[in-house]
Amino acid sequence: MEDWVSIRNIRTKNPKLGTRKIAELLGVSRNTVKKALASEDAPKYKSTKSAINEHVLPFEGFIKESFLTKKLKASRILKDIISKGYKGSQYALYAYIRNELKPLQDEVLRNNPNAYKSYETAPGEQMQFDWAHYTVRVAGVLTKIYIHQTILGFSRYKFYNVTLSMTQSDVLNALEESFIFFGGVCERIQVDNAKVFVDNASRDNFVWNKRFLHFCGFYGIKPTRSIPGHPWSKGKVEKPFDYLENHFIMGNEFKDFSDLQQRLQIFQDETNALIHGTTKKVTRVMFEQEELSHLNPLPIDQQTGEIRRYVGFKEEFRKVTKDSLISYKSNKYSVPHYFASKEVWLKVLYGTTLQIFSTKNKLIASHSISLSKGEVFITKEHYKGYRVDGFDSLAASSSRLQTRFANYTRITQFIQNVKVQKRINVSDHLYKIANLFEYYDDADCIVAMEECFTLNMFNATIIKGFITKQAKVKEEDINLFNVHLPKGDVKRNLQEYKLS
Repeated sequence: MEDWVSIRNIRTKNPKLGTRKIAELLGVSRNTVKKALASEDAPKYKSTKSAINEHVLPFEGFIKESFLTKKLKASRILKDIISKGYKGSQYALYAYIRNELKPLQDEVLRNNPNAYKSYETAPGEQMQFDWAHYTVRVAGVLTKIYIHQTILGFSRYKFYNVTLSMTQSDVLNALEESFIFFGGVCERIQVDNAKVFVDNASRDNFVWNKRFLHFCGFYGIKPTRSIPGHPWSKGKVEKPFDYLENHFIMGNEFKDFSDLQQRLQIFQDETNALIHGTTKKVTRVMFEQEELSHLNPLPIDQQTGEIRRYVGFKEEFRKVTKDSLISYKSNKYSVPHYFASKEVWLKVLYGTTLQIFSTKNKLIASHSISLSKGEVFITKEHYKGYRVDGFDSLAASSSRLQTRFANYTRITQFIQNVKVQKRINVSDHLYKIANLFEYYDDADCIVAMEECFTLNMFNATIIKGFITKQAKVKEEDINLFNVHLPKGDVKRNLQEYKLS
């Protein structure tokens, strides 16, 4: 088109100039000059774009999302589709992005210059959460791991957590660990539409997952989600995964899971100490000086002054055998013998640790999860006091009870009553009572002792039967909204968490 305009301009200014001379001046062929002079309309060129490469075509949707939405570089997209089975060349992919996608991106930016700009939030306003899975070598074995990341939207301060499994408990635990690390929470949290967060992701019938909703209510956080098809709304948390993969995952091996956790924490601290490309400030300094004071406080236990941890419903019940064992994934693990034939519930932490709780939500045992099958794992302390031989002296057991329950006005009378009713094996009973009480809170223990006064029966059997008994769990007992919200000076609007 430029040649057509130039040719006709020259002829207009110099009507006697021949076609040969015009061709020499413009460096084009004489036939081009003749065609331009003969045509009154500018030429319309048709696109000569070649068809999409046959190897690229099966991955077209994935490539579009990666380039236009996630804004990944072509080299990263190439690596991703190779892992998905791409057999084409690097050139074929780059040509597709250059010819097909780059013009689309340019057109969007021309029409809406802010289309891909991150939404900047105020201090303490928003945090984002996401996870990614990788395969790394741990203890010489290729292992699939899940890295969870929580990031504060204003300062970009990050927290990483790694697990070997991907359950809702893993996600909630990772979030809770991040809250404790930050020392508070933002007003709202941005998540995607994964099933751990959302039961129904459609716009017309959207439904939050009840347990996640209750978790947010416990910490006073408003949950928000990325609308399907708009994953860039969570770009602050997705972009750092590229950096994580390139600077931590690739080329690394780990001695064991503990080594992986420790080195991930070091990487996290190093990342938070860098100058962020968008804020142009050191992330940790910006967090400490400009955002920390704006975070909402964590719930505090008014009696102990410690941070209250979230306890949802019992995820998985087990009945303890007479041998004080529970089964989990084809292996058996011991629990304190006081819980023989009783119900307990299990929680898996990081995919590596099996935690066993009493029905009073008291942690009574913890085991490393074995990948083998058909084995029995015993902790000797769980059977301490199981037999009458080897028990503490009467004075030692009495002292333990007196010291722990010094504020209970009837503790001396309780001990004396045990001595009176069990003259022959009183040391055995006091020893078993003192040990059993180690697995329960003071309030539960005092209620059990008060029950002894009510029945006028003072022995270890009565205590065990009362404190460990568990009637059939009623629906309202495990209802997600049965956990009381934190009290005190923390003021939060919980209207967002009500269900109709």
